[in-house]
Amino acid sequence: MSLKDRITDDIKTAMKARDKIRLETVRSIKKLILEKEVSVRPSGQETLTEAQEVEVLVQLTKQRRDAIDQYQKAGRTDLADQEAQELTILEEYLPKQLSDDEVGQLIDEIIAQVGATSAKDMGKVMGPAMQQLKGKADGKKVQDMVKAKLSG
Repeated sequence: MSLKDRITDDIKTAMKARDKIRLETVRSIKKLILEKEVSVRPSGQETLTEAQEVEVLVQLTKQRRDAIDQYQKAGRTDLADQEAQELTILEEYLPKQLSDDEVGQLIDEIIAQVGATSAKDMGKVMGPAMQQLKGKADGKKVQDMVKAKLSG
């Protein structure tokens, strides 16, 4: 089942359950997927690839994390809690997240492949790392781990 079909089913389920937060969150995913599909049509592509769908989900989760951070800084815990609930729902659609050990192991392999030795080589490592970890690990966490490994 494609992500789009799964989301359509989940919208119906949320409507029947009268789950307002889930309904709004899932609708926002569908809206962004439809917008992305329209944007790729001129290139002759009818539907999104799985990687493009993950990209949409990653974008939404990043927005939620940023919003949570901003609301917490502003002392608006009510809004931060709502964003956290939406983030939890969004994460259900992402591929299984890798553990810190798995991410660290993959980063070690990439560092060895590109021959990175210092913090100056961070760009050489981040490109391949984010390509392999897109949707499977938080970008900020990956960046912090690469920085720690190259400076240590």
